[in-house]
Amino acid sequence: MAAPLVPDELWEIIEPLLPPEKPKPKGGRPRVPDRACLTGIIFVLKSGIQWEMLPQEMNCGSGMTCWRRLRDWTRAGVWEKLQHELLNRLRDADQIDWSRAAMDASTVPAKKGVPRAAQPRRTAASRGRNATWSRTARAFRSRS
Repeated sequence: MAAPLVPDELWEIIEPLLPPEKPKPKGGRPRVPDRACLTGIIFVLKSGIQWEMLPQEMNCGSGMTCWRRLRDWTRAGVWEKLQHELLNRLRDADQIDWSRAAMDASTVPAKKGVPRAAQPRRTAASRGRNATWSRTARAFRSRS
């Protein structure tokens, strides 16, 4: 038997990070369980298949259901929270090899900025409005 895509240990970490289900005042069909949707999301992302091709035999709901849940969880910041939680657990278990860590200077601001003398001088003229884009935008607006 194949190992589950969402093991119990991982689900125990992820479940508290997920936003609660919104109330349905008019009722409606029962919601696909979050764990089943997460299984469908992981399957699609690992296999590279299209969302619509998600096998119904997996009982993950439709591909569109999984895609919507992925979108909602992304907007709720679930993946950033999960990354921080997993990194904290690895750090606490002393499982991070800092000798292989790298920092990208484009995402870390300089403490006091660049000294004035080190700033590159502009040599090109400033760019004006893009006439082609303006014509295209006007044409598109007139068709709408």
